[in-house]
Amino acid sequence: MTQNIYDTPEFFEGYSRLPRSVEGLDGAPEWPALRSLLPPLAGCKVLDLGCGYGWFCHWAAQQGAASVLGLDVSNKMLERARASHNDPRITYRRADLEQLVLAESGFDLVYSSLALHYIQDLGALLRKVFDALLPGGKLVFSIEHPIYMASLKPGWIIDAQGQKTWPVDHYQQQGPRSTDWLSKGVIKHHRTLGTLLNLLIETGFTLDHINEWGPDAEDLASCPGLADEMHRPMMLIVAASRQLP
Repeated sequence: MTQNIYDTPEFFEGYSRLPRSVEGLDGAPEWPALRSLLPPLAGCKVLDLGCGYGWFCHWAAQQGAASVLGLDVSNKMLERARASHNDPRITYRRADLEQLVLAESGFDLVYSSLALHYIQDLGALLRKVFDALLPGGKLVFSIEHPIYMASLKPGWIIDAQGQKTWPVDHYQQQGPRSTDWLSKGVIKHHRTLGTLLNLLIETGFTLDHINEWGPDAEDLASCPGLADEMHRPMMLIVAASRQLP
């Protein structure tokens, strides 16, 4: 079962104060990059894996999606989503993504934001997602970049010249890693970039776009605190398709 760290009071309280929790999609600096990879959603059936507060579900409904299914393992997240972003086209459901059951050919778009690095058997989940997509359907997701996940914590080391460096620890050693983020003992699953992309290819996906996300000049002007993200990629954004027969 996926670790349900989001329902612990300490973690949920910390998460609720993050800009992406308070401001929604506009508080996530990578959102414009993700949005640019999404197909037109009018009339589409959409699935959000790890929907959290329901910000994307709400946005998809506003874009004209015919239906949106938001799944999350956290009851606290789903309670907030239902309270904040209720819409007759949106269904929120508690689900463990490690044990997910989906109808075949039921969705035009599967979306996920910063959730898939919590999944131990990602290959199994990707196979279910592939089968759940209609031919021509898209998978668009963000995930912690493998270089970021394999970094030593706390990350920065100052060298003799006073410059920051970001050391990477056993990048080739794949598997679960425990980190202290908002709470102690948060488990995430490290895979190399090659392993992740090959999982998609082996599942049958066609890779459409890969973005090792970093802030642009406009991001840095509006949020100078993002300057550290120029030293190494924090997130990986992927768009993939199930091709038409």
